[in-house]
Amino acid sequence: MPQRLAIRSCQPGRTAKLLVTLLATTALVIAACSSQDGSQPAGGPGTTTAVTTGTTGTTPQPGSRSPASTSGYRSDVYADPEHWLCRPELTDDICHSNLDATVVEANGSIAVERHQRSTDPSIDCFYVYPTISADKSVNSDLEAGNEEKTTVLNQAARFSSECRVFAPVYRQVTLGALFGSVTGDRTAAFETAYADVLDAWRHYLANDNDGRGIVLIGHSQGSGHLNRLLREEIEPNDDQHRLLVSALLLGSAVRVPPDADVGGDFTKTPLCRSEEQTGCVITYAAFRSTSPPPANSFFGRPRGGEGKAGCTNPASLAGGPAELDAYFPAGDWVFADPAVAASRMITTPFVKVPGLLRGECVERDGFSYLEVTVLADPTDPRGDDIKGDLTPEWGLHLVDANLAMGDLVRIVGKQAAAYSG
Repeated sequence: MPQRLAIRSCQPGRTAKLLVTLLATTALVIAACSSQDGSQPAGGPGTTTAVTTGTTGTTPQPGSRSPASTSGYRSDVYADPEHWLCRPELTDDICHSNLDATVVEANGSIAVERHQRSTDPSIDCFYVYPTISADKSVNSDLEAGNEEKTTVLNQAARFSSECRVFAPVYRQVTLGALFGSVTGDRTAAFETAYADVLDAWRHYLANDNDGRGIVLIGHSQGSGHLNRLLREEIEPNDDQHRLLVSALLLGSAVRVPPDADVGGDFTKTPLCRSEEQTGCVITYAAFRSTSPPPANSFFGRPRGGEGKAGCTNPASLAGGPAELDAYFPAGDWVFADPAVAASRMITTPFVKVPGLLRGECVERDGFSYLEVTVLADPTDPRGDDIKGDLTPEWGLHLVDANLAMGDLVRIVGKQAAAYSG
């Protein structure tokens, strides 16, 4: 018999400083609910048994199918597995963590959805995480902390059902540099960060790819670096561009002409308009329907050049409104009923709330963005709001990837089949 529960969302933060607090809290929640070997805490109704999903496919040896443009390339940094958060042979691969989710329906019933990692995916994913480092310097070091690991869990690990995930640690521009608590040359810092991404990319292509199709995945700063990588490295090299299955450039602005899907940032790579289309880009920045981008918004329009910010709704690439398939950390939800909370009914690291969110790409007041509507219903025992805000200028930046994670994974699966078929 299905169990019922009532949950409400934690209240959203309202200052940029809260970003660090939210990230730290999420890290603790994930650590409490999930370990890298897939184990879960014991005890209490609803406790589930970890699923063994096997190992990933054999890592291909460097071969003739690797792009000629990177032939013989070897990085002193990225030849060391310690400088990767995810790659197939890692024994502590973050992307092999427990990703099970509790599905909470509108009627209050719950069920556990097991994450199944592919044992032999046909494509690879190359992921670059957003501004997340709490290091007290302009550039982070090459040692990943809980904030990097938590972000990979939220934004990249779930793609392991469709691809081998490669996620390099890189010397990104830190939160302190972004918010001004650490001073330094940010232009030089971004060059340092991009140089690491480029180094990791070339090493991966020369030593790990072996001609496999690739999905680029990034958010915020990570999307910015991948945008540049696609413009300056991939598009000019046909042997690299032919490997592009798609690019998921979230939480940033991909510049396109007002009435076209290609011709702004990219010359060869259009926006995706169907789930089977390959060699294309999915991009958006999310804002609440009740809080559209203000005039000084950080997202929703290009920061330079002519054109507009591209927007592709993962729930409906062809356009129009559609229900978003979101995955949130379980700690983003609290129980309204203390007795239910004490029973620990949700013991999975993630939670899904079908039918709660709707997304649609809209253009208003010079901004192009993914408008997210919370479909609150007083008869729905679940929460009537979601977490993810900082200030109005940021929109729902913290949960850009979470909001449509199920849709993005589904699309990557279809694109992989189309590319490999």
